[in-house]
Amino acid sequence: MSSTNRTVVVTGIGATTPLGGDSASTWEGLIAGRSGVKPLEGERFAELPVQIAALAAVDPGDVLPRPLARKLDRSAQFALIAAREAWADAGYTAPAGEDGSIAPERLGSVIASGIGGVTTLLDQYDVLKDKGVRRVSPHTVPMLMPNSPSANVGLEVNARAGVHTPVSACASGAEAIGYAVEMIRTGRADVVVAGGTEAAIHPLPIAAFANMMAMSKNNEEPTKASRPYDTGRDGFVLGEGAGVVILESEEHAKARGARIYCEVLGQGLSADSHHIAQPEPTGRGIAAAMQNLLDSTDLKPAEVVHLNAHATSTPQGDVAEIKALRKVLGEDLDHVAISATKSMTGHLLGGAGGIETVATVLALHHRLAPPTINVDDLDPAVDADIVRDEPRELPQGTIAAINNSFGFGGHNVVLAFRTI
Repeated sequence: MSSTNRTVVVTGIGATTPLGGDSASTWEGLIAGRSGVKPLEGERFAELPVQIAALAAVDPGDVLPRPLARKLDRSAQFALIAAREAWADAGYTAPAGEDGSIAPERLGSVIASGIGGVTTLLDQYDVLKDKGVRRVSPHTVPMLMPNSPSANVGLEVNARAGVHTPVSACASGAEAIGYAVEMIRTGRADVVVAGGTEAAIHPLPIAAFANMMAMSKNNEEPTKASRPYDTGRDGFVLGEGAGVVILESEEHAKARGARIYCEVLGQGLSADSHHIAQPEPTGRGIAAAMQNLLDSTDLKPAEVVHLNAHATSTPQGDVAEIKALRKVLGEDLDHVAISATKSMTGHLLGGAGGIETVATVLALHHRLAPPTINVDDLDPAVDADIVRDEPRELPQGTIAAINNSFGFGGHNVVLAFRTI
């Protein structure tokens, strides 16, 4: 099909997070300002410097049939659960090709993960060491592949237009959604299941992040550990789960009478080219991504009333993001209600862009910005309007919102959405 520039809309959402096993309970937790961070239990976590994490509120093993779950890494389990909810929420009742609503060749899957099947890899290595070669699962390779979540979601819905897995660390989920938008705009697909997933709560990743000084060590007060923009912030808290959206061309969605949440205006991309793990302190790369978004869409800064910030609760990263926002938006930043939902969910790495896109879409849908919790002493360098402690109503009329995601390696992805 020839290149087009079709309008892309969101017609379905799904999530399983530290706040709830679906999008509704997750949204309820966000609006209530509830933290999903808890102490890690078990002997294998006892010697770690970090003994807290934001575990999924509903274990995927309690949702999926055991024969299926045992063939999937935890990251793929989360992705499948979120995708099933989003697919049903969009009004689809069967895989593509079975009910006439979408042809398999016009359906894609783009589900990202920053780390992939790391728990499968580490657990099966333990099996190899402790029990021998013959006990290693024959499902190990399909489980540990980073593309496993997207592939399994594609198999679930019978997607044949393309199954893809962008990997850009903590920007992966957002980049997946941006890639899905381009699939629809260029005419390669009419519908794409897109989002991010992660399941890396294991002693090795936690020890590695802790030794990088990237994680909070506030083991005594787990629910207060993730504190974006607060002067006492000391790093992120690891979370797990998935967030998935159904994207469609507006024409396709209207033809089948679908409920539309909002329009996806587009994405802005850049790279810091500064350091493999540290953010560029002036926010130069972030600003470039935001400017790229404005230059490639019809979004005007005056339309933006809400932003779901990357805001991981690291000393440098939180301030660099605010500097970038002020540089690009100028005085228009003053009317942007900023939410840092990682204060409640923890940081889902490659899954962050997925669940934060769900949160951004719901914020527009309900015209309500979730609070940022644990900001007891706002950093004076944070020159912006942070929604603190209580949710805030958003204006009526046509409004827009932005979701920011950045990752190790200097990846910057900015997504924009607008009410219809």
